[in-house]
This record gives sequence, structure tokens and C-alpha cells, in this order.
Amino acid sequence: MSAWEELAGRPPRTVAVGGVHVGRGSVVRLRPRRRAGGDVFDLALAGRVAVVESIEQDLEGGVQLAVVLDEDPGRELGVGRQPGHRFFFSAEELEPLSAAAAGAPDAPSVLVAGIGNVLLADDGFGVAVAQRLAQRELPAGVKVADYGIRGMDLAYELQEDYDAAILVDAVPRGAAPGTLFALEHGGPADEEAVLDVHAMTPVRVLALARALGTLPARILVVGCEPAVLLGADDAEIEMELSPPVRAALPAAVELVERLLGELLAPAAAARAAGDDEPEDRS
Repeated sequence: MSAWEELAGRPPRTVAVGGVHVGRGSVVRLRPRRRAGGDVFDLALAGRVAVVESIEQDLEGGVQLAVVLDEDPGRELGVGRQPGHRFFFSAEELEPLSAAAAGAPDAPSVLVAGIGNVLLADDGFGVAVAQRLAQRELPAGVKVADYGIRGMDLAYELQEDYDAAILVDAVPRGAAPGTLFALEHGGPADEEAVLDVHAMTPVRVLALARALGTLPARILVVGCEPAVLLGADDAEIEMELSPPVRAALPAAVELVERLLGELLAPAAAARAAGDDEPEDRS
């Protein structure tokens, strides 16, 4: 098998640790192995509580889990995959805190991605919504990130076995400025039919992600009708949202949270049903 074919392989969605499936969003305690010569980071991190951010696999098939510390003030930087706030461990170095906290294999994961250019007026809508959501307490399994104009980064992120994704952007549809809407992406036909109106649209990103591999089973777009939408070729720079779009931000955050509730509801109901099952005392 060539290196390119190996790169096309995908890491497992979960790994078994002591009979418990651990994956993205699982809560674990770090138990670094003692290594020859010692490691100051191992000593500092031993016993800390962390959350699994991703599962990585190298060309030789080795699997490591990237974690972010629960108490790290820069935790959001780790979730955003910034260096210095993500740490890698083998499965043997992690202790699931509980089966519930570790996350069952059917626990869904959802990416919420803010898209847009903050220098181009209302095109910064998606970024502003993502920044507000990042300050709120969201359900386990939800990752919020501001991708700005980094379309390639987002396309690759969508390869990470998310069950669903919510893309947030300013998208003109001819409505009154500040009007919010939520659309479900319908597949390749949608990617071909929607007009490309600025540098990085959800349509462009999804077409690129599809070319790279696969997409989440469900993709929603939360959009806002802009009042001022500058182009990348415009000489002007406008870092403020227009009044109607700025006024729509609180409702946009509530809309995303409501959609998250709908996406996560089936799994939550299944877990609740399992908790209500009578205990087998035989």
C-alpha cells in the first residue's frame, strides 16, 4: 500500500480502554507511563482530568489520543488545535472516569463552525456567533470554532467523523437585513446550485470537503441576511457589523443552541431510556 493510500485511512472513532469506549468528548484521567529519564510534562500532568479532543493515527497504524486539560485556562486554544494546549497519550495512559463520562460509541459529535471575514462588514457574522457560543456552556460532544477564511482547515476538520455540522455565515437570500434562517444541506446538487457570493462560502467548503473524502451525515447552515457585504476586492475595510446584523446575534446564538438540542435529542433519549431500564437482579 502506498503512503497516499495509507493517508486515506481514517483513525478509529473510539478506542477501548478497560472495556470502555473512549472517543471525542470523553472525560479521562491522565496516567502517563514512567519513561526512562523521566519527563517533566508527565509529572505535571499525572492525575489531571482531561477531555479527549481527537484520535490520531500515524502511517504505521499507531493510535494516540489528543486531549485538552479540563482546568487549562487556554482550553479553547487546545480545542482549536493550537500548540501548547493539546497533549498526546496512548490509550493505556488514560483512565475513563466513568462509562457515562467516557461517552458511548453512539454519542454524537457536532461541529459548529463560524465562517467569514471580520474585515468585510457583515461577512463577519459567522465569526461573531462562534465567539459568543464559545463562551457558553454547550452539551458534551459539541465543538465550536471560528474558522474565519480558513476554508482548507475547515474542509479537513469535516473529515473527522462528526455526526453533524452547523456552518454559520452571512448569506444573502434577498430577505430583510438581519433575517435569520436555517437550511439543511442537500448534497452535491446544492453545492453546484448556490451562487458563490464571497471568498469562502459554506458551499465552497462543502464541495472541497467532499472532494477530500466524506461529509457528516447532517449539515445545517445558519445564515443571516447581510445589510453590508463587501467583497475581497473592495478597497474598504469595515470591521463592524451593520446594526440589523449585530442585533440578530443573540437570536442567532439561540437558534444554533436549539438546533444542537434537536441534533443531540435522539442520543439523549436513548441514554435516558437505558438509565430507566430495571436492574437485572437475577
